[in-house]
Amino acid sequence: MIDVCLLGTGGMMPLPYRALTSLVVRYNGHEMLIDCGEGTQTSMRQQGTIGFKQIDVICFTHFHADHISGLPGLLLTIGNAERTEPLLMVGPKRLEKVVNSLRVIAPELPFEIKFQELSEAEESFEWQDIRVDAFRVNHNVTCYGYSMTLPRTGKFSVDRAKENDIPMKYWNGLQKGNTYEVDGHVYTPDMVLGPERKGLKLTYCTDTRPTPLIEKYAEGSDLFICEGMYGEKEKEIKAVEHKHMMMQEAATIAAEADVGELWLTHYSPSMAKPAVFMDEIRSIFPRTIAAKDRTTTTLKFSENE
Repeated sequence: MIDVCLLGTGGMMPLPYRALTSLVVRYNGHEMLIDCGEGTQTSMRQQGTIGFKQIDVICFTHFHADHISGLPGLLLTIGNAERTEPLLMVGPKRLEKVVNSLRVIAPELPFEIKFQELSEAEESFEWQDIRVDAFRVNHNVTCYGYSMTLPRTGKFSVDRAKENDIPMKYWNGLQKGNTYEVDGHVYTPDMVLGPERKGLKLTYCTDTRPTPLIEKYAEGSDLFICEGMYGEKEKEIKAVEHKHMMMQEAATIAAEADVGELWLTHYSPSMAKPAVFMDEIRSIFPRTIAAKDRTTTTLKFSENE
């Protein structure tokens, strides 16, 4: 299972009812944060089940203030939670320089920060059992989206285990991914497992015009979280000029990528009630919600597979 909580849904400036951009993903007792705008800590406290000490990775889409200005305070809080293990930060080039500049007001931490700077259009890294794909999008500064995939092995097959003459005492270990070499025989997991099943997939992007890479990485996602900064048709010229996305464009990508559900986020401060646009947006992609701060879900493997 993967727990997902959209901590902040605002763009540009925080509002009394809307924190700035931040997403937390929790898996197997560990947490990844994507962006850290103003209000991230407050939203975490209000959500109630997210731990500061458990954050292993912080990814940044880009370095505009509404996506990173909450970082110094968060780092101090993580330190006060007695974290001593290293914390990984991932983001565009200059990440280390930007973070160290912000740390002028948070200089002493009880944990090491490691940096992974992105330079290619597409890059990947592993977090726990999850593959994280970073893909460059189209904003007025270098900006990345992130897609997380948790693979799922095939079902255990007693028939295959017997056909391969594998002693029963190794079955459980092979099912868990272990390999055994016994009396000249090598037993591998593929000898007892069926075809790989559909895993879980979450894709997040914001501050961008539509690009082919977004659809590529969103394809088949159980959950697609995407910027919907404007819903008013007359704001489209502004969206193009400042390289943001309309709600209608996000819904079109969701439909073409055949995602399970679309959450819209990163609203303009002028948009008081994103839900008023949902009838139109759902005519493009029915499984759309206008996310609010602390919108939460749990992605689970299908019981039918």
